[in-house]
Amino acid sequence: MLYLIALPLLVYLSFKQKYKESIPARFFLFKNPKFKSSGGIWFHACSLGEARALKPVLDLLSGCDIKITTITQTGQVEALRYSVDVRYLPYEMFLPFWIKRQDFLIVLEAEFWFLLFSVAKAKGARVILLNARISEKSAKKYLQFAWFYKKLLSHVEIIYAQSQVDKNRFLALGAKNIEVIGNIKLSANISKTKEYKKPKVEVITAGSTHEGEEESILKSFVEYKKQSDAKLFMVPRHPERFQAVFELMRRYCDKNSLTLSRFSNDKEFDTDMVLVDAMGELNNIYAISDIAILGGAFRKDIGGHNPLEPAYFGCKIITGKHFFHQSELFKYVYHVQYVEPSEIHKALMASRDLPPSMVEEKTDLKPVIDRILKN
Repeated sequence: MLYLIALPLLVYLSFKQKYKESIPARFFLFKNPKFKSSGGIWFHACSLGEARALKPVLDLLSGCDIKITTITQTGQVEALRYSVDVRYLPYEMFLPFWIKRQDFLIVLEAEFWFLLFSVAKAKGARVILLNARISEKSAKKYLQFAWFYKKLLSHVEIIYAQSQVDKNRFLALGAKNIEVIGNIKLSANISKTKEYKKPKVEVITAGSTHEGEEESILKSFVEYKKQSDAKLFMVPRHPERFQAVFELMRRYCDKNSLTLSRFSNDKEFDTDMVLVDAMGELNNIYAISDIAILGGAFRKDIGGHNPLEPAYFGCKIITGKHFFHQSELFKYVYHVQYVEPSEIHKALMASRDLPPSMVEEKTDLKPVIDRILKN
């Protein structure tokens, strides 16, 4: 009934750039057939971050029959890089006849879908939660329906949790067989795919930014620019926002007599600001950056983004205080400034006297791989 009631909204959203592939695929099965084969290992990764985190795991499972489902379009684009069987995860009511039997269903992070777990198990899959986490905010909500989550988690063979705190939250929901292995993103082989010439001035990259964050960053950069010779690279998290962010940057440039270019048109980086309007370039830009302003944590509703990549390239990291989805990763990154949006300029000034950020930890994936390959 809810599906039928929501049909007009789903059709409307299907015309929006952000959902033009995912909603038709998930809610109407448009160009989203069943997997080509039965058996094998099926990973479900919601979005870009989870899909990217799979790389070290997939490298260790080279030669296996791998499938991946995602929910977001950015996650789909990332998953397609692996040259495996990739689909969107359909809306739950389609799963009983869409799912083919697999040997394993491995679900990343916090994707807890009752029919996904129960139907996959009923069709012969062994269900594993990998990189599993429950945020403090979610834990309070889940505990109100502990009876439901206990039933949901009863379909899971083993949970590989990010931290002891996450393990305790799963135990409170009635889960069993939980091991803490750390965050698998710590196992990622972070690298750049292209080599760009670093500008001779200080480079500041605002990475994975969301609506409302760019304005604070631009205000701070304009003030900082008055005292330091620097360039700003802006990398929005979602590609459908490229044009809107470009227009915002242009207003700031016109008002302050600064120059602006788009990465897709000019890779000489000879302007004061550059909009990076291309996917898959963030690490390449971090590699030539001095400071990274990491988005997703200046708003209360996003939860932050992965700090390992800018830290790997030696950037001095500035981010917000709302990084609850990435709190486990931030434990391993040193020399990070956590500030309010109004304090970004102050943090930029303080960066002059701070060492680069760094990571000193690794996660061992051997227990996970051994369980999969030995069964």
